[in-house]
Amino acid sequence: MSDIGIGREQLRAFIERIERLEEEKAAIADDIKEVYAEAKATGFDTKVMRRVVKLRKENAQERAEFEAILDLYMHALGMIDDAAVADPETGEVDGEDLREPTRAARHGSPVGFDLGPGV
Repeated sequence: MSDIGIGREQLRAFIERIERLEEEKAAIADDIKEVYAEAKATGFDTKVMRRVVKLRKENAQERAEFEAILDLYMHALGMIDDAAVADPETGEVDGEDLREPTRAARHGSPVGFDLGPGV
């Protein structure tokens, strides 16, 4: 019978830890919303900021692959001109690395913009 009591207390401890973490997570989410609201009041586009935050979490190769596939799909749907489509393996268009900022800008691609440290 004491085994059940030990298991019960251990379970209760896990549940209480999870509940505390959920409360902290909700508080952090509220803090993040406040920062976005402050940025919006300052004139920043929060939708773009959210995308930048997401991009900063990805490595350069993941971003290059995503942009290349996006270009390919948009090209297939006639949403972009007959411009060259980036290679998903290398991120290159016509032998140029789009991850390098000046080349990326020339091709109209956000890939390679300096998004801060570690990106």
